[in-house]
Amino acid sequence: MSDLPFSCALVTGGGGGLGKAIAAYLLSKGKKVIIAGRTESTLRETAQEIGATDYFTLDTGVVSQIPTFIKTVTAEYPDLDCLINNAGVQRPLEVLKDDPTDFLSKADQEIDINIRGPMHLTLGLLEHFKSKPDGATIMNVSSILGFVPFSVINPVYNGTKAWLHFWSMTLRTQLARGGYERIKVIEIAPPSVGTDLHRDREDPDDNKKDKNPNALSVEEFMEFFTSALERGDSMIAPGMSQDVVDKWYAEFGSMYDTLTGEKKASK
Repeated sequence: MSDLPFSCALVTGGGGGLGKAIAAYLLSKGKKVIIAGRTESTLRETAQEIGATDYFTLDTGVVSQIPTFIKTVTAEYPDLDCLINNAGVQRPLEVLKDDPTDFLSKADQEIDINIRGPMHLTLGLLEHFKSKPDGATIMNVSSILGFVPFSVINPVYNGTKAWLHFWSMTLRTQLARGGYERIKVIEIAPPSVGTDLHRDREDPDDNKKDKNPNALSVEEFMEFFTSALERGDSMIAPGMSQDVVDKWYAEFGSMYDTLTGEKKASK
């Protein structure tokens, strides 16, 4: 058993990629792990493979599903004390080439999944988490692209991940101001990792190490992630993300603390 400060985690986008890897790691540490995602067959297969505690079909982009889902999952697992907002999509979008209707349809879906889903899940579970005397944990998976949007082909994705970064910062501050420091907010800002996130690109494998030397394998990401999580870090930035995130906080972190009246580093 590890000393991770939670006992039962919900991982969105848990059927594959980083979600699956994080879920498997938490299970290895003796935690209960519930995975959620859009495709029931994939979830069932993954749950059997890694020994997940349970799985639920949930499209986080369809926020009307979330209240019923929360009511169900908390009734079945009242010990739920960790939310990992990992589900996300990345759509290549070009304002001068794409049909406006197609662009807007894909952009709206991206915003629904990457922004509205995490927000609705977090706020929907907040009262449940506030009732936990030993605290709870909220993890938000942002991206290096939320700090420097150099992936020009992904203008909406970059913006959604910037939103998730600022959401994490201000959520952490509001909880602390309200006396709920025991609800820990952790941000994870990966660089390019060799998952299927780029499946909609012209080359869906351009995030693999053989094509991008700055990319991490899932195994490399997990090695950094697990060390940082067990260390108790609130900001986890593997690989090339570390330098970018450090520079961002060096430039703006103290300004945030000053303007918000925070006494300790916002990182």
